[in-house]
Amino acid sequence: MTLDTTTASAVAAASTESRWRRHAWQYGPAVTIVVVALGLWELLIRVLDVPRFLWPAPSLIVATLRDDAGPLAGHSWTTLREVLLGFLIALTAGLVIGVLLHLSETLRRGVLPILIASQSVPTVVLAPVLVLVMGFNIGPILAVIALFCFFPIAVNTIDGLSSVDREYVRMMQTLDASRRSIFRRVEFPSALPFIFTGTRIGATYAAIGAVFGEWAGSDGGLGWLMIQAKGRLDTPLVFAAVAIITSMAVSLFLLVALVERLTIPWARSRGGRMK
Repeated sequence: MTLDTTTASAVAAASTESRWRRHAWQYGPAVTIVVVALGLWELLIRVLDVPRFLWPAPSLIVATLRDDAGPLAGHSWTTLREVLLGFLIALTAGLVIGVLLHLSETLRRGVLPILIASQSVPTVVLAPVLVLVMGFNIGPILAVIALFCFFPIAVNTIDGLSSVDREYVRMMQTLDASRRSIFRRVEFPSALPFIFTGTRIGATYAAIGAVFGEWAGSDGGLGWLMIQAKGRLDTPLVFAAVAIITSMAVSLFLLVALVERLTIPWARSRGGRMK
């Protein structure tokens, strides 16, 4: 019994060590590059004696994050709430429209070209218009975020549903399966890797959309704080807000990737993607 316990402990330790080595091999180069870049940034600022209002050193940005933690936390919560709500709106709209265009050939021929052409209009330009139409509230900000995130989700949903192996569909048809059953059992599960790819892409845009929406019209949030800080030449505070916004985008991306890993582990193991 003692031998079995010792063996099991050794196997668990070896598995943990192997997992850490795999993570180090996968993420180590990126972490190294970031650390080296920050070190060079700090060194150049100190050697060249760059004024803080022009370009702050990383150490000064960290100090600003610590000293202004209270205001930054309040505005961060405002922006985070906008990011999550806007992203959920985009996810829902992208999935619904993607499914509808897949199910209706006529609707796809009519709407998809318009949907693609609409991407030629910069969302940043629409932000002030949305403020005028919808008013000075959270609505225009959510609309901007949804517009930023919607397109990759919708397009990847359409592509995923259209790329299903037709042999599976024909097999279901020979079993006298209904259109609804084919969609639920074959098409949608097969499209999930594509859908999650579009969702991860959209997740990286959500924080950017929130900032642009807040720039167009708001009374709070990190975008609003950046405008106020820029007017006071408080560049370290601007960089601190940028750092928080970046962390939001990365965190939302990782959250979607985690949900994908838990939801469709078979897709990763089969394709060898992002193991």
